[in-house]
Amino acid sequence: MRRARSASVAVLIPLCVFAVAFFGRQALDAQDRVSQEYQVFTTALRAVEDQYAGDTKSDELIYGAISGLLGTLDPHSHFEDPKSYAQSRERQEGRYYGLGIAIRQQNGDVIVGSVYEGAPAYEAGIRRGDVIAAIEGEDTKGWGSDRVVGRLRGPRGSFVNIAVRRAGFDKPIDLRVRRDEVHIPTVSVAVMLDATTGYIKVEQFGENTDPELGRALADLTKKGMKRLVFDLRGNPGGVLPQAILVANRFLPRGSMIVYTRGRVSDSAQDYRATEQSAYLSLPMVTLVNRNSASASEIVSGALQDHDRSVIVGETTFGKALVQSVYRVSGGAGAAITTARYYTPSGRLIQRPWDTTFDEYLTYTSRDQDADKVHRTEDLKRTDSGRPVYSGGGIEPDRRFAGTVDGFSPTPFARTILARGLFDQFAERFRRTGDTRLSGAVGGTQQEVGAGFAVSDATITEFRNLVRQTALKFDDKAWQTDLPFISAEVQKEIDTDLFGVTVAYEHLAKRDPQLGFAIEQFPEAERLLTLSTAAAPKRGSL
Repeated sequence: MRRARSASVAVLIPLCVFAVAFFGRQALDAQDRVSQEYQVFTTALRAVEDQYAGDTKSDELIYGAISGLLGTLDPHSHFEDPKSYAQSRERQEGRYYGLGIAIRQQNGDVIVGSVYEGAPAYEAGIRRGDVIAAIEGEDTKGWGSDRVVGRLRGPRGSFVNIAVRRAGFDKPIDLRVRRDEVHIPTVSVAVMLDATTGYIKVEQFGENTDPELGRALADLTKKGMKRLVFDLRGNPGGVLPQAILVANRFLPRGSMIVYTRGRVSDSAQDYRATEQSAYLSLPMVTLVNRNSASASEIVSGALQDHDRSVIVGETTFGKALVQSVYRVSGGAGAAITTARYYTPSGRLIQRPWDTTFDEYLTYTSRDQDADKVHRTEDLKRTDSGRPVYSGGGIEPDRRFAGTVDGFSPTPFARTILARGLFDQFAERFRRTGDTRLSGAVGGTQQEVGAGFAVSDATITEFRNLVRQTALKFDDKAWQTDLPFISAEVQKEIDTDLFGVTVAYEHLAKRDPQLGFAIEQFPEAERLLTLSTAAAPKRGSL
């Protein structure tokens, strides 16, 4: 994607001579101040290393100091130690060599938190909730995550021997798993909801998102897609160039997508659609919620400003700061805010923050004000003249609350979710005909086949599990959240046994926010007419 920027440079020799004399002195003064402040820091560091009662590690002290420095700037500038920096690069690149699992620790056990479909671990039969009891014959009880990851990863094609404990099995299950390249998908779901309605969910923006989206669009088009639900709910953002490419999939060549402005001249850049799109006549509804942030706000904001899609859901997070990651010594990285970004209509999406960032960072846990009063100076206009507002995320064209899978669960149901009880319950089931663990002895899990649907008996069994955790509730609380509870039980069993695509095909029939979004296609078709009529205005700031 090419970037367009405009700048004019005038060189006046007499002015430069004056500038060197004047600003040179200022630069020397600034250098003196930095030198003094650096001396304060090194003196304090030396005192800690020499006098502190406990053991110290210089690298940890330095990393902590840099993290504290960046933490005073804004809620998003931050420091990444070598481990965090490497993990960040893996997420962006979308691949690494290993087994394809995410782990977590609980009571000293190493537990599989998730398994990527098609990865070596998935093919070997490892499931979410399995406890990795041993690696190469060594008991992993009490191991830290770094040690576990270090032993599980290795050269492509090499093998690792592990033993897992699983609910319903009396003995550990021994597995020999071949390491391979692991692909972390960012377009997690692409399915047809009916004969003409396509549905695509983008989890985040990584370096492979645009080609993944291209394949998904082409596949759904072959299946008869005539309209699209584009789901950016819960998408935290990611790589800016990929957001530009994704928006370009639905906007005409030349359309402004986003522009950035910062303190230094190089931060002022305009990003436009440079490729001709094949999907300009596709009616769209885009789903967002309070957890949609950054790059997902760039895409939804551009689609809204150009009247290209109806935006449905909740007001997005409001993160419009561009972080440039500077690699520092030792494989660490400093993510520093270098610019702010604006939608084509000139909206700054960034929400203001308090001095401690507390109110800003707890935004997603608070109810939204559907009747928010806007300042006159925040008013902007879409290409067709529709009002939109700056300074607080992307506000939906059609509001429908839904924090989790399109539902708005009460604190009771959110507690069930936070305790991992839906995941834990899914471990009680296994898929009929699954031969990946054919050598495992015993097993008391319930077998279910394709087309499995949650029954009243299944929900009663789950209710008993909730009671066993000492979580108190009454019938009224249970009935209030029953639609959400039933949907989540179905989703988690489907995800474990039949894959995320099947899970979302079933969830789509229950998701109230998605159901509301589908009802907005007449408005999406009207907007498509407006966006075509307003085409000459595209790209204006």
